[in-house]
Amino acid sequence: MIHYAFIAVLAILFTLLLGWCFKYLPGERWQIMASVPVKKISPGEWQGVNVTYYGLLNANAYTLAVSILFILTGAVGVPTSTTLIMVFVILLCCMPASRILARLIEKKAYTFTVGGASFVGLLIAPLVLWIVNSALNMIMTDSLNPMPFMAAMAVAYAFGEGAGRLACISFGCCYGKPLSQCNGSLQRMFRHCSFVFSGKTKKIAYESGLDGQKVVPIQAVTAVLYIGIGLVGTHLFLQALFIPAFLLAVLGTQGWRVVSETLRADYRGGGRMTAYQVMSLGAMVYAVFITAMTPAVSVTSVDVMDGLRSFWQPGVILFLFFLWFFSFIYTGRSRVTGSLVSVYVHRDRI
Repeated sequence: MIHYAFIAVLAILFTLLLGWCFKYLPGERWQIMASVPVKKISPGEWQGVNVTYYGLLNANAYTLAVSILFILTGAVGVPTSTTLIMVFVILLCCMPASRILARLIEKKAYTFTVGGASFVGLLIAPLVLWIVNSALNMIMTDSLNPMPFMAAMAVAYAFGEGAGRLACISFGCCYGKPLSQCNGSLQRMFRHCSFVFSGKTKKIAYESGLDGQKVVPIQAVTAVLYIGIGLVGTHLFLQALFIPAFLLAVLGTQGWRVVSETLRADYRGGGRMTAYQVMSLGAMVYAVFITAMTPAVSVTSVDVMDGLRSFWQPGVILFLFFLWFFSFIYTGRSRVTGSLVSVYVHRDRI
């Protein structure tokens, strides 16, 4: 019963969050969170660095994904310290990869690609698991069961990627095609739930001039679909159906990425098929290969209460705080927008 209650609480919280974000985040107000004065230009005027809601929402998504991972791995008895090591190593590779791959594919130095980072994470996860298992065997402790851990990672990724789409709505990136350029069925489908972005500093405005126009709400569709996959994947995981949970999370998210690229209007690199579509197709094949090569799963007992207890520890909470803070600093400083800050005194309040 507690398993269903856990999933129900997640579903309710996400429903409320997504509903609010879809309504307000396309507006100009929800792009720049703060402007920090860094260089004096004249008396009372400073050049500022913008801190974005994109960074805040990305940090929330990273922290959410890792929190779900701790709960799911704890539910199958994986030691907290082992999960910490795995998360640290994978994030150490994936976070820089999100910028490096965006630079290689999109030829832009100041952007990120979650799709590229997730592809790198899927590639290296089995290797990291093998290294950690080898180390555990050397110190005479139980080794990790690969498939439950891979399934937990895939489900956590679905949640994190879904929540991360909210950051894209805020910044106006990863945007969909104008409804006027879509076929009749798509126009009817999204006529009453399209996005209209406002603000000249949003990417959709300065890159494509599509601010003020109805566009396919591709970020919202992706967020709903991925979080739905995460919820179903969590149910399968808590029923000890690890291979179905893993395949659903990977094939569902990567399959949709292949399709969703055809509905996007932002630049995704040259060619009829984008590099991100190729990576997603490769990830799907790789996921099937992993399941075929992974030995049979012996874990039969999954207890979400054990997962919540392993999550609610001072060391884990402290790690998540530092992860959130670093992610916010890493992705929150806008390098493509600037600001002028004017500082003055309210004479009537002296």
